[in-house]
Amino acid sequence: MTTPSLTSTATSSTAGNQASGRPLFGTVLVANRGEIACRVIRTLRALGIRSVAVYSDADAGARHVREADTAVRIGPAAAAESYLNIGNIIAACRQSGAEAVHPGYGFLSENADFARALDDAGIAFMGPGVEALNVMGDKIRSKNHVAGYGVPVVPGVARPGMTDTELIEAAPAVGFPLLIKPSAGGGGKGMHVVEKPEDLPAVLATARRVAASAFGDDTLFLERLVTTPRHIEVQVLADTHGNVIHLGERECSLQRRHQKVIEEAPSPLLEGLPHGADVRARIGEAACNAARSVNYTGAGTVEFLVSDDAPDEFYFMEMNTRLQVEHPVTEMVTGTDLVEWQVRIAAGAELTVRQADVELSGHAVEARVYAEVPEKNFLPSTGTVYLLDEMPGDAGGRIRVDSSLVEGLELSSSYDPMLSKVIAWGADRAAALDTLDRALAGYTALGVETNVEYLRLLIGDPEVRAGRLDTGLIARKLPDLAFRHVGEAELVAAALTSLAVTAGAATQDGNSNESPWQARSGWRLGAPAPRRVSLGKPDGGVATVGVYGDPASGPVGVTVDGGTRHTAVLRFSGPDHAELTLGDAVNDYSVAAVHFGPAAPAHIYLGTGGWSCRLEVLTREARLERVRAAIQRDDGDADPAVRSPMPGTVVSVPVKDGDAVEAGQVLASVEAMKMEHQLVAPLAGTVHLAAKPGDLVKADQVLATIHPAQQPQDNSTNGETTNGEGAH
Repeated sequence: MTTPSLTSTATSSTAGNQASGRPLFGTVLVANRGEIACRVIRTLRALGIRSVAVYSDADAGARHVREADTAVRIGPAAAAESYLNIGNIIAACRQSGAEAVHPGYGFLSENADFARALDDAGIAFMGPGVEALNVMGDKIRSKNHVAGYGVPVVPGVARPGMTDTELIEAAPAVGFPLLIKPSAGGGGKGMHVVEKPEDLPAVLATARRVAASAFGDDTLFLERLVTTPRHIEVQVLADTHGNVIHLGERECSLQRRHQKVIEEAPSPLLEGLPHGADVRARIGEAACNAARSVNYTGAGTVEFLVSDDAPDEFYFMEMNTRLQVEHPVTEMVTGTDLVEWQVRIAAGAELTVRQADVELSGHAVEARVYAEVPEKNFLPSTGTVYLLDEMPGDAGGRIRVDSSLVEGLELSSSYDPMLSKVIAWGADRAAALDTLDRALAGYTALGVETNVEYLRLLIGDPEVRAGRLDTGLIARKLPDLAFRHVGEAELVAAALTSLAVTAGAATQDGNSNESPWQARSGWRLGAPAPRRVSLGKPDGGVATVGVYGDPASGPVGVTVDGGTRHTAVLRFSGPDHAELTLGDAVNDYSVAAVHFGPAAPAHIYLGTGGWSCRLEVLTREARLERVRAAIQRDDGDADPAVRSPMPGTVVSVPVKDGDAVEAGQVLASVEAMKMEHQLVAPLAGTVHLAAKPGDLVKADQVLATIHPAQQPQDNSTNGETTNGEGAH
């Protein structure tokens, strides 16, 4: 069985920089960032087209900037002033001589005003025409539009400009549970499930705020919530000569908060049906009809909702008038470079492949790698990439990684937390999942917390393996996933790494250990004293590792917090890889030691099997501060300080300073990495605010403090009063 390659079906007839006998573009500007910008630049390079990157101040050192032939600054970090600024993008085109723009996905990729501005400037847009963008960019309009072309739609209420009152009045006819959806935007952002009528008013308020912030449009509509839903989408290609084809379907049912996590092609649902080929043909034709209805050109995706209970029935959700994040799985099973076809179609080329020519070979699965902490409700994370290895070993072309990462990159909180995509191909679905798991096990990105361990747990779940998928599966499975935590082995590995790095620094400084008076080994007359390394754990606790002997000389004795003494050996096979033997157990780690000063490392990062952790090497003062903070609170007491989980902007403060609040009540909402995070009161009491809407806040900044409510004193003693009466 040969594995697919990322090639174009057009290469045989329109090789090189040609489109139907005419030359392709000489210079193309990529109006995006991150992994998609890098992916587009790769195809432009293969076509011999000069690529232009654009970047904000936060992305000056980004990978896409380094990989492009040239780059143009377009503004400060805020997307509204850079990647969403149409005038700045047009100016960058003129400055660089770009003849065409590839918009990637997100940002301006589905913006009709952007397409119109490019057309006015005489610059080609690698996307559909303004008509398609206008119709399909509005979920209400698109749903009503395609229904007139025989495309089935989900029951609901979708009229432009409906107020909250009108939506509340219409909700009973839709039925509960229902789904609130923003008319503008995409990617699942701003969608909210409402189970009961009494919850609808509050959720509508939140949905409008999120939609207005994310898309500049707070128009909402309601849809019936389809039970056990599966998310199946169809990839279409359409040229300017009237040809429309589809390249099969993708299954995107593994989602959280309506954001896709794992995608695959073809769909295991259709593959498992005796008449799956017939359903594929019908859903593919429905997608093509949706594209034809707006004279679509280029690559696009039509998304459908399919009930697991009735897989023969499918409902139109929306059309994404752009490339999708998950497009690589289609490329892997068809051997088609979708970006190349976008370029060729924009240059006027005719499709050289017909529907009958499309064949799906094998199976492909994609996992999205995010900078986030799954155990903390997928809270986005920031950091600096200190060690990176995304392609461990050779898999014979069965693994592809589309990434935005480079070592030394500092992640910004201004943008989406997706870092990369790992895609695996196999002759069948089981083989593809096995290959993906091996790829994720070797994926290393130290310095930033990622969801890689979670992805491995997810694709190893029996239901996922069996193809029994639906959009609620992740929410059901998350509480029972067995996440790995820092254990004794990691504490010992970090302590020995710290000592090794410190010893190396001392040797470079000329502080030889030849004299016992200069040694840092704890040498003294009589019995040797252990060296103690204090480590700050991810949960905020402190651990102390005692090391008996010199790690550079061989095995040493180790204890953790004064417990049982074990024998340990840490061997480095390179500057960033170590093997720890602790007792009879052997652990392999990727290692990064980060210095913020000339002496000992401040942080030790360890990674193994897709899991990673950060351990802080504490000075005596830092350790004392942590211990003192723990003493000040009794075990189990909630921290009265409400802190921002990461850098961001305060978008809502629904309470007033001095209000009495209950535990769990929302005190503030912080927007970061294109998501809104609600911060709640940890206990009942009086709130004192330290932030207001519009404030830019740092990670761990205190936004509010709760002064606990005073408990009434119990003045009774064995049933006798103590107010003077009866106290003789």
